[in-house]
Amino acid sequence: MTVAASPAASRAARILSRPVVLNGLTVPNRIVMAPMTRMFSPGGVPGEDVRAYYARRAAAGVGLIVTEGTYVGHESAGQSDRVPRFHGAEQLAGWAQVAEAVHAAGGKIVPQLWHIGMVRRQGQPPYADAPAVGPSGIRVDGTEGAGRAMTRSDLDEVIGAFADAAAAAERIGFDGVELHGAHGYLVDQFLWAGTNRRTDAYGGDPVARTRFAAEIVAAVRERVSATFPVIFRYSQWKQEAYDARLAETPQELEAILAPLTAAGVDAFHASTRRYWLPEFEDSELNLAGWTRKLTGRPTITVGSVGLDGDFIRGFQGEGAPVRGIDNLLDRMEREEFDLVAVGRALLQDPDWALKVLAGRFDELQPYAATALKTLS
Repeated sequence: MTVAASPAASRAARILSRPVVLNGLTVPNRIVMAPMTRMFSPGGVPGEDVRAYYARRAAAGVGLIVTEGTYVGHESAGQSDRVPRFHGAEQLAGWAQVAEAVHAAGGKIVPQLWHIGMVRRQGQPPYADAPAVGPSGIRVDGTEGAGRAMTRSDLDEVIGAFADAAAAAERIGFDGVELHGAHGYLVDQFLWAGTNRRTDAYGGDPVARTRFAAEIVAAVRERVSATFPVIFRYSQWKQEAYDARLAETPQELEAILAPLTAAGVDAFHASTRRYWLPEFEDSELNLAGWTRKLTGRPTITVGSVGLDGDFIRGFQGEGAPVRGIDNLLDRMEREEFDLVAVGRALLQDPDWALKVLAGRFDELQPYAATALKTLS
């Protein structure tokens, strides 16, 4: 006897199973794997465990995988020898095998390209002797003297490094790229007035502070095919300043997003700590919703999907209840945003997408901090 699916299960399948187009890429459903740093790549080389980790999620129904942050080819891009790099023959060969494995499992995948800029640095090889650089030599927490302000030559080198990495991604078989412009790292440090105190063309008003990011997008756009998707991730909050904001009004946000859109961004990944919170007064739209409204581009929402604990701090641990997705489905049905990125819930339960698309909500595993110890 065939058992009819429940209304909730049918609704989730109907809304989340729809394909979506990002420039020349058709993503088979609306579920994205959010980027999560793993530090499981000695020498910056992704190995067999990395291939298996991503392929497992693709096989379980994730429509689009965004990899963990990968360092671009600049001496100050990162601080850990265990975070993967997106430059170097051995590193790119490893990533080519990751892309092949994900495609064999039926998924799509983009690397997240990353430069950490002025953040706390641990002095780990191979970057122990590389000075931290940023727009003004100021960390997100306000610390001065921990690095130096970038010169014109520095800017050109970093822009070129992002463009080189994007071209490599297309060459070795990835489906697009995501540029990391969020969370207080280098690109975001230019976007935020708290860390960008430059008096040249790259500092000042919101449009000027966007110039560096827009030049990276334009350089990437020039080096890849016209149909190759370029995704830009940004946030209001920073790792060391949860209450930081790039924009206090929709008008200020539009001033930041317009140059990025004009430069060639195909989709925006709007990072928030909790996707259900409104971004501005007098509207229920979240950051992804406002981004879609202001730019007309597809957007990815993210922020505690499937969780009921706080972000980073305040985990409820074993047995924490899984937050329902009714509100998420309501917003997607209203076309507030186009895709949803799932992080820790998918880390805990590799079959999260498969279970949600099939309406097997009672089988979902609640997130526990112990999942961070395995990342399998």
